[in-house]
Amino acid sequence: MRFPNYKNCWLTLRRIECMENYKVAISMEQQFGEVIDIILQHKGRASRAVNNELLFTAWHVGGYVSAKLKNEEWGSKVVTQLSEYISSQRPDIKGYSRRSIYNMVMFYDEYSSETFSATIEKYLNSEFVQPKTAQIETSQPTQEMTVIVQPASAQIAHSIFGRMPKILELTTLTNHIEILCRCKSNEERMFYILYANKEHLVKRELQRCISNQTYTALLSSKNNMSKGLLSAYPNAPIMFKDTLFVDFLNLPKKHNESKLRKGLVEHMKQFILELGKDFIFMDQEYRLNIGASTFKADLLFFHRGLQALVAVELKKTKFHPRDLGQLEFYLEALDRDVKRSNENPSIGIILCPEADKVVVEYAMSRSMSPTMIAEYKRILIPQERMQQQLNEFCNLFLDKD
Repeated sequence: MRFPNYKNCWLTLRRIECMENYKVAISMEQQFGEVIDIILQHKGRASRAVNNELLFTAWHVGGYVSAKLKNEEWGSKVVTQLSEYISSQRPDIKGYSRRSIYNMVMFYDEYSSETFSATIEKYLNSEFVQPKTAQIETSQPTQEMTVIVQPASAQIAHSIFGRMPKILELTTLTNHIEILCRCKSNEERMFYILYANKEHLVKRELQRCISNQTYTALLSSKNNMSKGLLSAYPNAPIMFKDTLFVDFLNLPKKHNESKLRKGLVEHMKQFILELGKDFIFMDQEYRLNIGASTFKADLLFFHRGLQALVAVELKKTKFHPRDLGQLEFYLEALDRDVKRSNENPSIGIILCPEADKVVVEYAMSRSMSPTMIAEYKRILIPQERMQQQLNEFCNLFLDKD
């Protein structure tokens, strides 16, 4: 008489229990996320209206002062006097220090240039180029129409200073000043306007993205991605960075994978900003029970935009092709035992301090699993390739709605 293998039965029941707990957790996470989306949608409408008025004000004040300076009617002392006059006569009006006024001049001068408009027209459609006009509406008791009345000052502003390009509405004045001060090319400035909008970045987050060269990291060559990833997720090249920065961990030169993993978990908010805000952290050392063996994926995320699990494997040494085999094994387990039927194939990322480009290309060329290699060091890329990737990024932005 054969007795049942109680150990295998227990493992099977345990696996089913873990899967059910995971499904409930993901389901609740998605539902909570939907509630947050509703809140942010309505909150965003109000904040956009306020932001647009701040932008209009900066545009017209900047244009007015710029014209006075260019015509040599005013000098720097007059700008200082203007700031002091506003402060003394209207103490309720804030934000017009000498520096702030010069920032508004820069905002107007740089974004009203023909070269900036040409860049927008090159990469985006007319929706982002069409100017936005600030108008004052007054309802008249007529049967056919509402008369739009512009005060004399507004008419002068529009006729002399031109109208503000609509793309500028995509982020805040504070972010625009940060972009203008730290980014030199119009392409880079346009990228960060779009990226700040896409990721809902506040000033501090934008500062970090610029410091960490997100522009370079997202638009670089994608030989570090497998054919499987590019096939399953065509937009992957402009959604996943190939360079991540973990300077917030203050890691010593010699460190182990455990310390790296624990540091990332402790500083998950900063790490999520590096990865992208669509990532939801699920677990560390996620257990995968396969047969009679147990394996652990270093970090497990869920990507809301792609509706897919993302496993991140951490390596303290240079990338080796055998690392890819281990990651593909984990993805197979996730797809078979964890992934829900309405979710897309799981994605795997190997995060290592260094990777030989040739070795990576060889390893990726025949891999049909959705995998990629990411480093945490800076990589400079050719300008031509960056422009091509910028085109792809802009196309993704245009298609998002």
